[in-house]
Amino acid sequence: MAPPKKPPPPRPTAKKATIRELAVASGASISTVSLVMNGSWERYRITPATAERVRAAARTLGYAPNQNARALRLQRSSLAGMIVPHHRNRFFAGLAESFESHARARGLVPIVVSTQRDPATEREVAATLVMQGVELLVVSGVRDPSDINRLCREKGVRSVNVDLPGPDAFSVVTDNRAGAETLTRHLLRDFTGDGPVLFLGGFDSEYATDLRVEGFLAALDAVGRPRAEARILRCGYHPAAAHAVLDDMLARNDFPRALLVNSITAFEGFATLWRNHGDRIGAPRIACFDWDPFAACLPLPTVMLRQDVEALVGACFDWFGGTSDRTGEIEIVPAQMVLDRIAAP
Repeated sequence: MAPPKKPPPPRPTAKKATIRELAVASGASISTVSLVMNGSWERYRITPATAERVRAAARTLGYAPNQNARALRLQRSSLAGMIVPHHRNRFFAGLAESFESHARARGLVPIVVSTQRDPATEREVAATLVMQGVELLVVSGVRDPSDINRLCREKGVRSVNVDLPGPDAFSVVTDNRAGAETLTRHLLRDFTGDGPVLFLGGFDSEYATDLRVEGFLAALDAVGRPRAEARILRCGYHPAAAHAVLDDMLARNDFPRALLVNSITAFEGFATLWRNHGDRIGAPRIACFDWDPFAACLPLPTVMLRQDVEALVGACFDWFGGTSDRTGEIEIVPAQMVLDRIAAP
């Protein structure tokens, strides 16, 4: 009896199948395919059925992962990366601290790098973290994260945007509009002062600032103050920039009696000006879309908003641990009001 014939080997193809083609054939995301093919899918709670579907598609396509790349992937499976603009305020410092805690709880080694809001530095740092083998990357405070998100997707690294969203990845943000409206309502409660009501800080055409301005104006409408009283000065976030804008208003005897400051770093600019010229400035009402407990030490009526860093980072890791893609989706997290003293001037 003749031995059974062996099945013929797979016919060579003109071009090696790519991970992107495997993702299309299996109906899974590129990051899921990468995790299945490098053997770390169980850690990320990918179902056995999904893993088998990917492996079956790989057999059909004759896909074979690059062994050198696979070895590198296994070496980097314990690293988790995060980009922040800086560590100067409690929001980004709190994000970093919460990220480190979540990463360590999952057996990962966190790497957090500040980029000073410089786009070239952001891209360079992201590329370096990906090259060093991070398993995931949290991109926080990056105005246009699309290049970074696409790089991560191409390399099979899961990325998520925090604070400022983008269309090429899942994003988690604070409820900027509702937070600013609530904050401004508290700022103007029982307020009968004359003169401009100022929104200070942020950038033109920036997602978070645009929504906060919408909330600021909606609050003016709600309390019956005309929008003509509103001054919106988007001077960025640096303390020196905020100081310069306010110093100019003071020199023109046009200093606002109520102002919403769009970050604690811009608030520093107000605080240094008030320290030197408090006798001329008086006691305006202050609201800040950010939080630092030391601000309550100022003898001024103050209200602040604390962004829920624990919920923001928790939502990131919930997504990292899942299997759904959610590219372009934005998850919105409510903020927390921190009231100090609000009284009529």
